[in-house]
Amino acid sequence: MPSPTPLTSASSMLRHRLLPSLRTRGGGGSGPSRWTSPGHEEQPKGYLFNRTPLPPGQSRKWEDWELPCYITSFLTIVILGVGLNAKPDLTIETWAHNKALERLEMEKIGLSASGSGESE
Repeated sequence: MPSPTPLTSASSMLRHRLLPSLRTRGGGGSGPSRWTSPGHEEQPKGYLFNRTPLPPGQSRKWEDWELPCYITSFLTIVILGVGLNAKPDLTIETWAHNKALERLEMEKIGLSASGSGESE
């Protein structure tokens, strides 16, 4: 088994080269982090989507994008629901079942035709 000294020296060299660069990218230490900016709050307010509730008696105004988004979503669900329920059944099992029924029907026709011909 080789001695662990080359592996130890390589790992210490990597550690000394990488640790200073990790510290400058927000990997630790003090100062601003890469995940926060001056606009972020330390603690959320505790409301849904961080919106403060409106005073009693007032209703929330819809934003410009909401009505087209809701209409498009509803129509998409309706079109998919109707379209997926009305699509033809093209599975291999259905095709094989229909082919088997056709062959059975052909055998019945063939047996009835040959059976009537023998009795005459």
